[in-house]
Amino acid sequence: MSDSHNAAPPSDSPLFAYPPAAAFKRVLPKTRIYAHARPSRRLQKRFAEEVAQIVWAYKLAPETIRLAARPEVPEIQIFAVTLKDAAAPGVSEGILRCIDRAIGFPIIFELLAGDRVRAVAAYKRPSEADSAKWVVGDYFASQWLAADADRSPLPVALDLGALYRLLLGRIMPHPARDGETLHDHAERMGRVCLLERDRRKLETQLGREKQFNRKVEINAQIRTLHAQLDELTG
Repeated sequence: MSDSHNAAPPSDSPLFAYPPAAAFKRVLPKTRIYAHARPSRRLQKRFAEEVAQIVWAYKLAPETIRLAARPEVPEIQIFAVTLKDAAAPGVSEGILRCIDRAIGFPIIFELLAGDRVRAVAAYKRPSEADSAKWVVGDYFASQWLAADADRSPLPVALDLGALYRLLLGRIMPHPARDGETLHDHAERMGRVCLLERDRRKLETQLGREKQFNRKVEINAQIRTLHAQLDELTG
């Protein structure tokens, strides 16, 4: 993902012009997150080091945007997280997971770092074992864009479940396949991210390896990963 903050938003920008009627605009104290999610002291330290402010920016709900709720998506929250370091590449994933654990709705995060912004979110769904609990998947992030970049209008959707699929789909690295559910799309993208991490590790290892036989083995592993990625993204 590019860190350029001069890039213009693409036509399928992950940044949206949320309706004024959905504005919530409330600063969320970190202590409220701590009270619900009970983070470790180490994670609280990361909050203090990395996050300047959390704003509950928008609430997308039946009463604010006139879309019907779904059992798996009763509302969608938009959180603006301002980072302390304007040059930061992002925020620790543990911080986002902590906020997601504290808030019982799907969340789309907008990370603000100086004059840059990027959208980040994980597929979040009620637990099949306990509907009062939520399962949070892998996090996906858009490229960095200019904070004042033009925003796209909200996609047309029949209900909040469909809207959530469209919003999250803008952040995922590859589009959904025909007939693919959001759950399956998110799982496939999670596998893609995992394989890409493994590939980068192997490529780093290959650059350091001196033994010819070992280089051959690593190259074979990289080719296998490329084939698996092609199958998942093609």
